Amino acid sequence: MTKASQPPTTPAGLILQPLHGFAKNESSGGIVLLVCAILALALVNSPLSVPFLALWDTNLSLQIGGTGVSKTLRFWINDGLMAMFFFVVGLEIKREILVGELSSPRQVALPLVAAIGGMAVPAALYLAFNPNAPEAAGWGVPMATDIAFALGVLSLFGARVPVALKIFLTALAIFDDIGAVLVIAFFYTDHMALSAIAASGVLLGLAAAANWLGVRSVLAYGTLGVALWIAMLNSGFHASIAGVLLALAIPARSHLQSNTFVSQSQSIIDEFSRVTDPDEAALCNDRQQSLLLCLERASERAGTPLQRLEHVLHPWTAFLVMPIFALANAGVVVDASFAAAAAHPVTLGIVVGLVLGKPLGVIGFAWLAVKLGLADLPEKVGWLELSATGCLAGIGFTMALFIGGLAFNGNALLDAAKIGILAGSLISGIVGASLLWAALRFRNSE
Repeated sequence: MTKASQPPTTPAGLILQPLHGFAKNESSGGIVLLVCAILALALVNSPLSVPFLALWDTNLSLQIGGTGVSKTLRFWINDGLMAMFFFVVGLEIKREILVGELSSPRQVALPLVAAIGGMAVPAALYLAFNPNAPEAAGWGVPMATDIAFALGVLSLFGARVPVALKIFLTALAIFDDIGAVLVIAFFYTDHMALSAIAASGVLLGLAAAANWLGVRSVLAYGTLGVALWIAMLNSGFHASIAGVLLALAIPARSHLQSNTFVSQSQSIIDEFSRVTDPDEAALCNDRQQSLLLCLERASERAGTPLQRLEHVLHPWTAFLVMPIFALANAGVVVDASFAAAAAHPVTLGIVVGLVLGKPLGVIGFAWLAVKLGLADLPEKVGWLELSATGCLAGIGFTMALFIGGLAFNGNALLDAAKIGILAGSLISGIVGASLLWAALRFRNSE
């Protein structure tokens, strides 16, 4: 047994070990998100409904000197915390473009074309149900795919799922996220403040210049990010877009080559071994502490800020930001008006868009790309597995709720949109999982 795999010996380690194991599971984020969505629905329809709903409308003020901002808790979640979610999405997009599944045209073709279909067809079906304003504003809602839920369902089947299928769904969801960001930026903007837009451009330019100059300080980019968020907030574009833009400026280069890092680390470790006295407390050995700092700096230079930030922030977004967002936004009151809302054209348009539009768009456009010779089917993946993945792409949840809040902000239609999102995502998940189970069973029987 290696040291890394040895069981923890401290009380804290023993307590936290199950939590660490749960957090590393690919489906865990989706499970937590689902629990919070169910909890939100339960609380909204319980005797605690009034204080629960009032909680999200509580005003919180951020005061610096004589100036400050006073907004509701829901605003700080949807516009503030979700900027962190979009920042992590941006980091993932940049990594995939540089070295991942989006780094070559042949790899990109199939999920890109499928994602375009998976956005266009649901939007068109929604507009068929809701051709007129204000309902038509929700056309962007069924375009979204919730990558946490979709991959979570896929991971429930374990190693039986071909790796290429997971890669396809991940790339599809990433293109979906890019499409959602563009839709939010250009179609859900109330006003345009040119001075704030110019300030955003200057700040983004400073972040790009810092990258070019070799600045790797997280504090420097964090400061620019906060300023960019404030500028975007006043520009008319949704403030969360600042997260994606900043992510694209985060350095992705290593300042220390692997062979150099190995030689430097080995020298430090050898020196550390020579100065170590087993009878001396670590705090008393200044040289030992200095060598540890040198090893830490070498490790940071061998890695990249992009990877480090993605590694650190991903658990926070998966287990804090998105669950809190679900608690604040997923609740809908089930009362006498629920039946009417469930039959509303907005609800029907979203359900049809997610349940039928997503798989039709994904599979139809993917088939077209293969027939035209633009792309090939992933290895060990047939059309039945791809169809199941297209259904799983209909799980819209987080991004769909986010766009729904923008489309119907303060509007009575928001409840109808929430019902459509929850119902459509649930049906898509069940149908997708059932179809995938059948596809994998059929393939194993061959």
